[in-house]
Amino acid sequence: MSLSMYQASIPVFQRALTQLSAVLHKAAAHAEAKKFDPAVLVNARLAPDMLPLSRQIQIASDHARGAAARLAGLARPSVPDNEATLDDLQARIAMTLDYIGQFTPAQIDGSEAREITLPLRTGETKLQGQPYLLHFAFPNFWFHVTVAYAILRHNGVDIGKQDFLGPLPA
Repeated sequence: MSLSMYQASIPVFQRALTQLSAVLHKAAAHAEAKKFDPAVLVNARLAPDMLPLSRQIQIASDHARGAAARLAGLARPSVPDNEATLDDLQARIAMTLDYIGQFTPAQIDGSEAREITLPLRTGETKLQGQPYLLHFAFPNFWFHVTVAYAILRHNGVDIGKQDFLGPLPA
């Protein structure tokens, strides 16, 4: 049995975003226990020239929504990047999960060869659906999810590998 484009995309995004939400809950608890403003975490970076936690989560959610839409042959929805608190970031993750949860296998399956047009800083490029998912959407999504996790871990939030991975699916 082959793996469908839906199975390879939507549940993967859902699981990672659910874990990212759980890690943010731990971040809020950490800030409360240590009695510091959680905005410190929202604005934290791994390096001075890297984007802060808020942008990492915004971009990760953009890639999940964009991939679902593009694979379904729809325009990528535009969402303002105005989150300033951990609660705002939780709301963005929830909105993203709600959005991608509306897609059905019938909308995504068969998109392996669908032409995806990407507007990049260097100009427009076109990819077929499967290479787009595997070689553009996923690497970008995972990069930003991983950096978000690393920012929180670097700032003392008590999280480990299992918090990133979450429970194994049945």
